[in-house]
Amino acid sequence: MKKLLLVFSLFLTSPIFAGEITSKITDSIQLNVQGAAIQTEKIGSSYSASGTNVNVTTLGGLTGGTSSAAATMSSGSYAINTNGQAFTFSEALTVGDSTTSTQSVAAGVIGTPTLYGKNTTQAAGDKGTLAGTLSPTGISNITAGGAGTSATAQRTIELSVFK
Repeated sequence: MKKLLLVFSLFLTSPIFAGEITSKITDSIQLNVQGAAIQTEKIGSSYSASGTNVNVTTLGGLTGGTSSAAATMSSGSYAINTNGQAFTFSEALTVGDSTTSTQSVAAGVIGTPTLYGKNTTQAAGDKGTLAGTLSPTGISNITAGGAGTSATAQRTIELSVFK
């Protein structure tokens, strides 16, 4: 009877909950090489004239100008108003950019880009010796590249214990 009671008591006891333990290790390396870039901005046409003791017969200015062609200057006619007196005269012209309607792209590259009046260019990065290696020991190895490159190595360790 004691044996039967011992076996029966095993079914009535609550089990021991061991919980869950998880471990996660993530290694990554990111290597970047800058691409070349060109930013160009069209400038518009402008004309100005100013002076003192100047007689204006015909004022100069801008003529023409379309969506595909820049304006041109029309000449003015100026003379000294009072001979023998001091005078000043200034005339300034900026001829704006014409519009280019198409540029050819081959293999993702614009071989001869259209550059307008205001430009910013950035040379492409040089890969050089840029490299990265993951290691099972947890110490990743990265090697610097040339100008315009960056490398980042990262190891993330996550440990979770649930009850």
